[in-house]
Amino acid sequence: MRYHLLAFCLCCTVSTEAYAQNTAQPDIQATIHVDQAGSSIHPFVYGMFTELLHNMFENGMWAEMLSDRKFFYAVDNSEKLEPRNTRRHQLRWRPVGAEANVVMDKEHVYVGKQSPKVLLKGDCNGIRQSGLWLRKDKGYEGRVIVSGDPQLKVTVSLVWGPGANDRESVTIDMLGEDYRKFPFHFSPKADTNEGYLEIVGEGSGSFNVGAVSLMPDDNVHGFRKDLVEILKSVDATIYRWPGGNFLANYDWRHGIGDRDQRPPRYDYAWFAVESNDVGTDEFITLCDLIRTEPYIVVNSGLGDAYSAAQWVEYVNGAKDTPMGMWRAANGHPEPYQVKYWGIGNEMYGEWQIGYMSSWHYALKHNYFAEEMLAKDPGIKLVASGATIYETGTTARHHRKPLRMTLPIKYLSEDDWTGVLLKNSLENIDYMAEHIYTYFHGHFDEQKQDWVNKRDTLVDLVRRTPNRIKGMVEAMQEYEALIPGVKEKRIPFWVDEWVAGDGRGFNTTLGVATALHEFFRHSDYVMMGGYTGFNGLYVYNDTDAAISSRGLLFQLYKARHGEFPVKITGNSPQKELVGTIGVDKPKDVSGSPTYPLDIVATTNKENSMLTVSVVNPTAIEQKVTLNYEGGKIDKDAKMYALMPKAVTDENTVASPDIVQVKEAKVKLKPQLSIPPYSIILYEIKLK
Repeated sequence: MRYHLLAFCLCCTVSTEAYAQNTAQPDIQATIHVDQAGSSIHPFVYGMFTELLHNMFENGMWAEMLSDRKFFYAVDNSEKLEPRNTRRHQLRWRPVGAEANVVMDKEHVYVGKQSPKVLLKGDCNGIRQSGLWLRKDKGYEGRVIVSGDPQLKVTVSLVWGPGANDRESVTIDMLGEDYRKFPFHFSPKADTNEGYLEIVGEGSGSFNVGAVSLMPDDNVHGFRKDLVEILKSVDATIYRWPGGNFLANYDWRHGIGDRDQRPPRYDYAWFAVESNDVGTDEFITLCDLIRTEPYIVVNSGLGDAYSAAQWVEYVNGAKDTPMGMWRAANGHPEPYQVKYWGIGNEMYGEWQIGYMSSWHYALKHNYFAEEMLAKDPGIKLVASGATIYETGTTARHHRKPLRMTLPIKYLSEDDWTGVLLKNSLENIDYMAEHIYTYFHGHFDEQKQDWVNKRDTLVDLVRRTPNRIKGMVEAMQEYEALIPGVKEKRIPFWVDEWVAGDGRGFNTTLGVATALHEFFRHSDYVMMGGYTGFNGLYVYNDTDAAISSRGLLFQLYKARHGEFPVKITGNSPQKELVGTIGVDKPKDVSGSPTYPLDIVATTNKENSMLTVSVVNPTAIEQKVTLNYEGGKIDKDAKMYALMPKAVTDENTVASPDIVQVKEAKVKLKPQLSIPPYSIILYEIKLK
């Protein structure tokens, strides 16, 4: 984290329209009751969600530079991929020479269902993947797995320019009928974003390419070094993996063992190809690298309880158990001792592969729990729940006409959390909830439809806190309706959540107010998994920088205390338009300091008070802080995130657009909070 002496500038760039929508509130008063602390804030609230989709791992966190390195797709000159691939960054293998001289061999296959076979008739033919970002004097390591006629020579080249010397090559002349693995190492002599890897043969006969890999040689166990360092600096506490909608058709057995021989598989949830390079062992290795807790979710869509139990044994079983022996054979003799396991993902949604009724799924959850606990009684289980707020909000995604009106009735078939708590309570340690808020709109109960309406930023940042508050109110209803729930105390694992609408720093403002709401409900919320960990940084193919969201998580994790402190005020938050039980709680969320949102925490020793203030308006706001139940030191530290414009975000080219600025300050009763800012005060208690 970079710190600078703080020189506040209150002239943030805002539009005339924004000024018209935001006015200074007179005489905002807040009282911090230092001696009235709530339940401890669990460190897991600073958690992250990960999924094997888009480019979180492939062409993202994972250092592999080649797409489709095991040849799921045919090598040809076609424009479209069949079946389609929704990954955002997808390079193609193309023939070198005549297209007809590259055929997909479905008999002599190294991995998957096909391998490209290159036919040679005295000319030079082969395959090539272009669009590689290469940097001068940086090392690149890789390997190619080939078979072919012994008289052939195959040349592998990394090319960074048009000249004859703008390439580095290795020649392979020990081919045979069986596939063999050949390593290579290259060092380009110039920068390019249009480099390519070429594999060509000369002579007569044919050769097959089984798999290819190319990575920067500074990769850390296969992960990008720069991204590992950023994630380590953010210090998030727990990572959920492997997803996500992807999970319901994922087989964990495809993601272990020799990476070159793990079959590529089509993901029918996201319509993409999964290479299976990042599997169980790689994920746990990443968690070790960035010092975070692993949280694994098993497939309860198309998956079965037996397979889930085998996965638990692979991860946690002794090395003399059947799955433990398999793990040991893959290079990891000691059990990983992963404690937290989820059963399924969003199984309430008709978009999920393997969706079934809530009552049937409660039975399925019990089967999974019994089998998994038999393998390791010490694990903790997270159920795939959804309160009426989540099932109501996501009802707009259902593919069939709704069979219910909103809001959903408690303990009805569509109250997924209610049904699970009623039928599976003994097999649940924590209850999952996902928060994908309907931004820029609200649910109209009379119309039974969503109404689009552009939110002001003040309203936008309240959407996720409202859902958090509603979720907590729902659990309080379950405690009253279902015997045993209140006594057992089932904390929420909000292992997927978003805030803001993705437009620059306004998203970071939304994330801050959501974290504030998590703090306020520390008695009900144990874990938060922000969607997703790739929002902590900005990156391209060669470089990366921490994002403003990464800076926020880093700051709050490092500076906020363990116990939330009660705050009262004279300016209640405005009630948003919406429907109670769908997108609006009974009681407004946030602190009574409209339009600001304020939260305070203390440490275990009650020696430090941390106060953070979010100003989502276009102008400076003033607030008077009063303290009861304790005395404060007027000398404090202040940390500030405040961009010049609310749409600002760090980029690879300009990594310091948004920074955490630090200063020593003398506290005055009335504080000036800059527009579009997140200000944190660290105050010693006497």
